Amino acid sequence: MVIQKNKILVVDDSQTYLTLYKSLLSPLYDVKAVDSAELLMLSLETETPDLILLDVQMPICNGYQAARIIRNSRHKDIPFIFISVNTNYEDEMEGLSLGALDYIFKPFNNKLLLRRIETHLSLIEHKKDLDSLMGIMHSMVVAKTDQLWKLQNAVLNIIADLVESRDRVTGGHVARTQKYLACLIDTMKEKGIYLDEIAAWDMNYLVPSSQLHDVGKIAIPDSILNKPARLTPEEFTIIKRHVDIGVEAISNMELMSDDHNFLKYAKIFAGTHHEKWDGSGYPNGLSGLDIPLEGRIMAIADVYDALVSKRPYMDAISSKEAEQIILGDRGTHFDPVLVDVFMDVSDCFAKIAAESTEEDHSR
Repeated sequence: MVIQKNKILVVDDSQTYLTLYKSLLSPLYDVKAVDSAELLMLSLETETPDLILLDVQMPICNGYQAARIIRNSRHKDIPFIFISVNTNYEDEMEGLSLGALDYIFKPFNNKLLLRRIETHLSLIEHKKDLDSLMGIMHSMVVAKTDQLWKLQNAVLNIIADLVESRDRVTGGHVARTQKYLACLIDTMKEKGIYLDEIAAWDMNYLVPSSQLHDVGKIAIPDSILNKPARLTPEEFTIIKRHVDIGVEAISNMELMSDDHNFLKYAKIFAGTHHEKWDGSGYPNGLSGLDIPLEGRIMAIADVYDALVSKRPYMDAISSKEAEQIILGDRGTHFDPVLVDVFMDVSDCFAKIAAESTEEDHSR
């Protein structure tokens, strides 16, 4: 079987660099090289590359100007990377603000350039897969009858299972976090905690929607998602993108749907479960009550499950140890009121974790 190579269009007015790009990239990719923005636009009329490497400093029409033209044309979805001799912060920020995937400085390290291109192309391919899956899912979420809701929920399970099948270190995570959330919410209602917000929730959709909190991980390369060691800062930056990718996918579904609460909840879970009470989380640095309640409860469930689950680079710890870590982060990582609720139901959490472990061993 012939493997189709990714197409890369290189734009640089330096013949020296064009020769280097061809030599470096041609063994791995289908490379076309042009020396001006004008030839770039002509090329796009006849073929669509998977990625554009775009030099910034070019005569007549520089890389920034070319990017603006592309973004206002029918070619606006073609991803591109700026490569430039300009190494100051302002130029890099301008390039990224134009929608570039990356901004690489000249002279570059050949191996590092290849690795970054490989990573971005992998992310692009996984995002296409995610969009396709979201399209399938959308077809299942437009009806409101009980029978179709059961079918929709089954699709949610399938997508969540698909994400977990790629993330080998978090098997069962989605199912357990749903149970943790139910445990927390039931006790919050019993104790009268955050009742106004809970009363506004549609409980038929809320907990099932949490299955999509990590759906963006489907667009993260396997080499990072299943790395048997701690991530480098660059890799951690990439894996953090799963939040924005997940939110974008769910938002696209919302635009095509009518009044589906579970999509609203799913987007909140996906977008806020890594925010922290003290504002040091991501992606938006929200703090305190500005973090939606859904995100604040998911943060506890998500972290607890990570602590009591074995990872390639870290052994699982006991439920009691996990309790103490969460208690120690009361008022920093976690909502202090919710940590108090968690401590009241810690035995429920421990039982859920233990039952999951027993099921794994019996398989």
